[in-house]
Amino acid sequence: MTSFDDPWIDADAPDVRPYALTQGRTRPTRDLTLATLVKAGRSRSGVRLSPEHGEALELCRHGPRSVAEIAGVLKLPVQVTKVLLSDLIDARSLVVPMPATDADPTDPLLLEALLAGLRQL
Repeated sequence: MTSFDDPWIDADAPDVRPYALTQGRTRPTRDLTLATLVKAGRSRSGVRLSPEHGEALELCRHGPRSVAEIAGVLKLPVQVTKVLLSDLIDARSLVVPMPATDADPTDPLLLEALLAGLRQL
């Protein structure tokens, strides 16, 4: 039972509700998995960032980080983290590095995927 003398604020809980961090959005604009690596791209002036966006970006300035790692460090739900990271990718503040592969650069499936990605820009 809670008494009136107990504190009203939970020090371990985030200051802002997750839906407020994402402005009510529940789906990221990018297809990110827990293992997706992101790294800092070129900073763009004029892009307004929330403190959570800034923290995620700062983590990625020190090298590629996985979505799961960023969610853990920020102490945010994974889905919220994916929305925030998608915002940063859309703003070109973060990039998803291409994994090194031995793929044939003339492979039609690879070229189709590249074309689809370019059309999204």
